[in-house]
Amino acid sequence: MIADWRKDRQVVRAGIGLFALALAVLPFVVSASFGNSWVRVLDFALLYIMLALGLNIVVGFAGLLDLGYIAFYAVGAYLYAVLSSPHLAGAFPSLAPGLAWPIWVILPLGALVAGLFGILLGAPTLRLRGDYLAIVTLGFGEIIRIFLNNLNAPINLTNGPQGITGIAPLHIGGVVLGRGQDILGFTVPGIHLYYYLFLLLALGIVFVTVRLEDSRIGRSWVAIREDEIAAKACGINTRNVKLLAFAMGASFGGVAGGLFAGFQEFVSPESFSLTESVMVLCMVVLGGMGNIGGVILGGLLLSVLPEILRWGAAPVQQALFGRVLLDPESLRMLLFGLALILVMLYRPAGLWPSAVRRREFEEAAEEEKEIVGLEEGSA
Repeated sequence: MIADWRKDRQVVRAGIGLFALALAVLPFVVSASFGNSWVRVLDFALLYIMLALGLNIVVGFAGLLDLGYIAFYAVGAYLYAVLSSPHLAGAFPSLAPGLAWPIWVILPLGALVAGLFGILLGAPTLRLRGDYLAIVTLGFGEIIRIFLNNLNAPINLTNGPQGITGIAPLHIGGVVLGRGQDILGFTVPGIHLYYYLFLLLALGIVFVTVRLEDSRIGRSWVAIREDEIAAKACGINTRNVKLLAFAMGASFGGVAGGLFAGFQEFVSPESFSLTESVMVLCMVVLGGMGNIGGVILGGLLLSVLPEILRWGAAPVQQALFGRVLLDPESLRMLLFGLALILVMLYRPAGLWPSAVRRREFEEAAEEEKEIVGLEEGSA
């Protein structure tokens, strides 16, 4: 028995080691096979995974529909942009140009500020549910975007629709991630260094999310999602627990926003539209609400699949018809929407749902069959 247990542990450790090795060499394999542009796609996929994990706390765990989640992403991005570019010195000449705060200060600060914005959103919406909550959060996201678009007067804080340029790239100590580095005789491109930083932070967010899911707070979120009245009757402080869900989810969005600004070295309000919020929500729903593995899968698919469709649409049409009939961008969105519809029809709980959600859908399907059977019998 003990020998089998030790053997199982060795197998698990070997599997984890192989998975870690695969993640470590993935950017080099992708770069050698498809070019550095696809490594950049992987970098954005990791950012979207962070966003999806944050939104999963609000939507998947607590059951609070949030359509303005991208606003917290914008808060983190603009905070990094203002504190790591010469732009703030233009608005306040007394400040030294190019503050370039260290990453270990600015990312936690972005998480804190975004978390405060999450509380500001959650506080007036505590009594709202369903569609009403969705409409209010949607309005919040649009208000933030419009503020960023118009906050260039009387004091130019965001540079309006032109956005903020000249943002300092992410750097750790004296290592600037935007530039290639020589490590053990090998030159590692900057795009790869960003991948490793994003991967490390994404794994950290996964760890925190797993611990939250198994904690008393996580169980309180699930209780509120299932039946808020019953949860309140059991002694759960639904007000504080819901505010905590908004704050925790928003803080993850703030971290991802700061990374996005340092990675792009440019931010503008167009990057934080309602479409982005809907896309992140689709990642959570498609992968499987409440299941961390499913959310990661949804984030990976919906960030990589559209680029694959964009890349392959024109060559496939050329091979089949001898010419390009539909614009690749239009065809990409058409196929993307069709894929979402098919998944929602045949996998309504998501591609990788949690056990609880799968059971809920199975019970609902059984109840529907019983009702149909009773109606047919009475007829």
